[in-house]
Amino acid sequence: MRNYEIAFIAHPELDDEAFTALIEKIKGWITAAGGAVGDVDRWGRRRLAYPIRKQREGQYAFIPAQMPASFTGELERNLRFAEPVMRFLITTVEG
Repeated sequence: MRNYEIAFIAHPELDDEAFTALIEKIKGWITAAGGAVGDVDRWGRRRLAYPIRKQREGQYAFIPAQMPASFTGELERNLRFAEPVMRFLITTVEG
């Protein structure tokens, strides 16, 4: 198991309930693969540096997780196909 940090920007039109459901869905993907999720840090709605899909704002979230290295490709695919996710970044944490 490796430590990862998953940061993503969701569509600003999502209400709190839909944003929470999206986070729970991502956490479910990780735990279904045998991983563990740390405390989710919701940064809330922020202004973007440049427009993404004609949007000027986005809802940010940060998820620390432990998961198998072989699962990162599938997680990227799932995040790419999740419509409310505008951008995402998965990084490895050393240590």
